[in-house]
This record gives sequence, structure tokens and C-alpha cells, in this order.
Amino acid sequence: MENAGRAVAGETLAFLKERGVEPAQAKIVICCGRGANGGDGLVAARFLREAGVGVLVFLCPSKKDAGYPELARLNLQKASAAGVEWREAGPESGLAAALASCDAVLDALLGTGSSGKPAGAIHHMIQEINRSTKSVVAVDLPTGLHPDTGYHSGAYLTADLTLALGLPKKGLLAPHAKRFVGTLKILDIGYPPELIEEIAPK
Repeated sequence: MENAGRAVAGETLAFLKERGVEPAQAKIVICCGRGANGGDGLVAARFLREAGVGVLVFLCPSKKDAGYPELARLNLQKASAAGVEWREAGPESGLAAALASCDAVLDALLGTGSSGKPAGAIHHMIQEINRSTKSVVAVDLPTGLHPDTGYHSGAYLTADLTLALGLPKKGLLAPHAKRFVGTLKILDIGYPPELIEEIAPK
């Protein structure tokens, strides 16, 4: 997760610079789910903050009485210690206002374990991001896109740049998914080369 977040932050910085936005002037909204994808986003938030980017994280609320999973909780603590500002997502969180003034959105809501139509707070964040029309950088795959088929269920984000971690998910390579995926980059997150060679699409 540390490798993934660092790589995502680096590519996000490059994405901004290609658009003439330097780190010290940049503002990024990072929308994070409760799972591993959200954990990647929290790590990226920390590295972006260290690079001088103005970062604001909106985190999907934890499940009642359950709190956040261990990895999300650990990386939230590290991000907070590094000075990353975060809020729980919701109608009064200020997401719409933050989106209006940001340079890009980092989508770390749902990853490869997701299926079905996004609901609740994640659905609300999808709607707000789509209304904002801001550029989206997706972590691993755009939220709402099925990792195996490349189809969506009606609530989804369209990315300008998708940063696949380690290997591209099958659905990202489907011709009909290209308009949702945007530019696809595969990030090296430390998988052994022999494993990549063994399972990479031929």
C-alpha cells in the first residue's frame, strides 16, 4: 500500500504539471472509501502533502460500531500526523465547495473488490464529482466500473487518467471501457518481475 500510494502521488504530480499546475499552487480533493483503495488514497495524500500540494480528503463514513478497517485506520493516522486535512463525507461536509476550487480529484473510492451499483455516501460523492466536471485521476480503476467486464451499473466516474496498480484489471482493457478509463498507466508497486511475466495479459 505504501508503494502504491507513493506511485499514485508521483503520477498525480506529473498529471498536474502537464497541465501547468505546480505542486505549491495545486489543490487536490481525494475521495477515499473504507477499504484498500481508500488506504492507497490516504497514502497518496500524505506524499502529495509532503510535495507541497494542498490536499483535502473526504473519507467514506465508517460503519456503525465497527470503525474503519485496520489498514484504513493506520493510514488515516499517518496522514493526519503528516498534516493532511480530512473530513467524513456527507451532505454537510463541504465536498461541493472543495471540488469547485480544486485542480483535480483523486478517486480512491472503490477498487477491485467492488461489485454492484455504488450506494450511500459513495454514490453521493460520485454525483458531486460528476457535477463538478473536474479532472479525475482514478486509483486502480474508476469507481463504478466493473474490474472484470469494464461495464458500469449506472453510478460511476469517468477518469482522465487511470493508474492501475501492478497489473491492469481485465475490464480496463475492454474497448467499451476506454471512454471511462481515459489514459491508462500501469504502476510498478513492487511485484516480483517473474510474477508479472507469469500472469500479465498476453
